Amino acid sequence: MEIVAKKVDNANAEVNAKIAKSDIESKTQKIAKELSKTLNLPGFRKGKVPIAIVKKRYGEKIEKDAEAEALQEVYAKALEELGLNKEDILGEPAVTKFDKKDEVIETEIKISFRPEIDLEGYEEAIPEFKEPEVSDEEVEKRLKELAEAMTPPKKLEEDRPLQEGDIAIIDFKGYVDDKEIEGGSAENFQLKIGSGQFIPGFEEQLVGMKAGESKTIEVTFPEDYHNKELAGKKAKFDVTLKEIQVKEEPKIDDELAKKMLPNEENPTVDLLKEKIKEQIKSEKLSKLYNEELKPKLIENLVEKFDFDLPENIVEQEIDIKLNEKLRGMSEDELKELRENPDKVKELRESLKDEAKKSVKATFIVDALAKKEGIKVDDQEVIQTIYYEAMQMGQNPQEVLEAYKKQGLLPAIKMAMIEDKLLTHLLNKKLEAK
Repeated sequence: MEIVAKKVDNANAEVNAKIAKSDIESKTQKIAKELSKTLNLPGFRKGKVPIAIVKKRYGEKIEKDAEAEALQEVYAKALEELGLNKEDILGEPAVTKFDKKDEVIETEIKISFRPEIDLEGYEEAIPEFKEPEVSDEEVEKRLKELAEAMTPPKKLEEDRPLQEGDIAIIDFKGYVDDKEIEGGSAENFQLKIGSGQFIPGFEEQLVGMKAGESKTIEVTFPEDYHNKELAGKKAKFDVTLKEIQVKEEPKIDDELAKKMLPNEENPTVDLLKEKIKEQIKSEKLSKLYNEELKPKLIENLVEKFDFDLPENIVEQEIDIKLNEKLRGMSEDELKELRENPDKVKELRESLKDEAKKSVKATFIVDALAKKEGIKVDDQEVIQTIYYEAMQMGQNPQEVLEAYKKQGLLPAIKMAMIEDKLLTHLLNKKLEAK
């Protein structure tokens, strides 16, 4: 067995080997002998089937097993020559040549491995930014909103008609073409006048009504209404105004602070304002991080560091991006691609640069996370999936199982590590100021 293994660059290697036919025959004999010990064939005692019979019946499979065993030996010796461990290898080795000749099998294997990345000076890639400021006006506005939310509405005792800003408690029933609208009725419905919660024209026609009064109002559903059967249709609603409620001017005092800061020993309005200021600052910082700084940081890191990329991982990323592209294509476009393989090659080539950037970013994030000690355990991933599923009203266990079946958990984990790392780096920059 002759083997020549060489590194093409710092992430890819090529192995050329010549496997003697005598090696294959020797392995074939050994496999057939082992198989004969366990075979049950009519006319022969178990373990006593002649090797010649075994080879005659299972010859093709035995030969393939022998060739596979020889390839494994080539692969193991190649790793030894290259000074690589199995843990360094990314994906499966690709057998790009397997040429059977009279005396030898000439084979070529391509191997991709994890590149080493010099991260020196990575701090320079973190963009400059200013910590967001929070004005007194913003704090007062948020405080008033919170106080209003904590102040329940009260029944209007004054004998006056419904007006903008009031809360109307109504019963209603809707009709289109004299047929009742499915889901278009309710009792004791709470509607704030001016909120725009109902279709245009509905709330405006309630203004001026008094408690106990009934009225039929006419409206037209918008052309872009989500229910296509109702879009653009004229409708009538029989409405009864049962009660008018109003919100009193909220009291902003230490009692409010006690309600909003139940875990504080001595809650005051001033302390509440401090907490609100911290909250608004945190919201602004999160928005700045997610919408501007994190994308910029990734872009800077990709531009700053240059290293060889594993070819098979780049090809996998091209496959992913190609599939995303195909899902958005029309049937005519897909037909053209099926009939013209060169078009597919062109499309793959057009996605190569984007795929390389994506793979590069993944390796940088992975290396930086190890350097900075950033980890995400499996339990964190499950908790995140559960939380997001519940937020969307989905069954968390079903969502988790679906992700498992689709093999998405590693990608979700990597995305969480990336987000955690970028937040960590930006926070370090902020603390250093």
